[in-house]
Amino acid sequence: MFAFTTEPAYAQQADAADRLAGYKKEFHFPVKDGREVIYFCGNSLGLQPHSVQAAIETELNTWRELAVGGYFNGKNPWLYYHQYCIPTLAKMMGAKDNEITVMNALTVNLHLLMLSFYKPTPSRYKVIMEAGAFPSDQYAVETLVKHFGFDPDDAIIEIAPRAGEKIVRTEDILTTIHSTGDSLAMVLFGGINYYTGQLFDLAAITKSAHAVGAIAGFDLAHVAGNVPMQLHDWKVDFAVWCSYKYLNAGPGAIGGVFVHEKHAGNADTPRLAGWWGNDEKTRFKMEKGFIPKTDASGWNISTSQVFNTAALKASLELFEKAGIENLRKKSLHLTAYLEYLLQQLPHLNFEIITPSDPEQRGAQLCLYFRERGKEIHDKMISSGIIVDYREPGVIRVAPAPMYCSFEDVYRFYEILKTNF
Repeated sequence: MFAFTTEPAYAQQADAADRLAGYKKEFHFPVKDGREVIYFCGNSLGLQPHSVQAAIETELNTWRELAVGGYFNGKNPWLYYHQYCIPTLAKMMGAKDNEITVMNALTVNLHLLMLSFYKPTPSRYKVIMEAGAFPSDQYAVETLVKHFGFDPDDAIIEIAPRAGEKIVRTEDILTTIHSTGDSLAMVLFGGINYYTGQLFDLAAITKSAHAVGAIAGFDLAHVAGNVPMQLHDWKVDFAVWCSYKYLNAGPGAIGGVFVHEKHAGNADTPRLAGWWGNDEKTRFKMEKGFIPKTDASGWNISTSQVFNTAALKASLELFEKAGIENLRKKSLHLTAYLEYLLQQLPHLNFEIITPSDPEQRGAQLCLYFRERGKEIHDKMISSGIIVDYREPGVIRVAPAPMYCSFEDVYRFYEILKTNF
């Protein structure tokens, strides 16, 4: 699809033609030895947009000048603060506005949503997930089934790659769902596996789960702001994500939630409640009896986290202008270019374990080193290349399209070719 070369002119021409190139100037980059680093770690923590400082100062000013009056007045009345993020997130996730909310943090939201949707019986209690899921997901599912009195070794089915392979075949996921059948209560997959970078077929997994009467839920931590979704049309039951990776909302930033309207619109859908999820018409009556809002914000528990959401609001304004489809198009080009250049470096003795099919990955390529992986990672860091390392032996390289350029990818290649 792309006629790549190893000449620097290719990167220069690609950047010149890139309509999103200007967004790079909207972010703060760490500097090493007087030069901006090559930042390929947005899959772990996104860079800070320049607009974040002013966004936070706006709310500090409101607090200083209006105090409690900030809930109803000021530039961004706090009473509705979580709502300001919904429209852009809904576009990214392929959702309706009433299916999206922001609250808490990723794993807290995962626990809350699984408690709503995991309704085990003596015969239907199994949970299917990918082997090697991110530890928080493993811990969450383990403690969930224990909470209901089940043995994790019996209740949790983990789907692993076949012998000698690094990624999970979709056919194996679907076959396992089908064979588990009436004993399956829920499927809980990561949208993109953190270690391999594999993007799972969420539509097929959801359809297969529903065919046997099970719930389909997803952890989209590595998807949000990276790959466009169609959660509503795929009929996904629920999904959660963080906003500190590709969404650039800062460390510990507010988490995101999707609940399909067939559940969100039903006031009888079980949930743990707090007053911020109560119908606003009766919230301030301070009476007994929880009356949930009939949208995803019916899962909100506590008062909107203004300062923990301000950076996300600022970052989403950039996403709204850039467009998630445009970012995905650039990402496909950028990641394919990275893959091509890495293939020109056989002396480093690594394997790209992320699927080569662009439709089965996002911005991240995972380089598996059978030996010296941590040593090579540390040398990259000292050379001004910010990537991260995951045991065993994987260096994760993720050029986020919002602020990474083709020249960044070429510089990365040149440093590895010359110095490693």
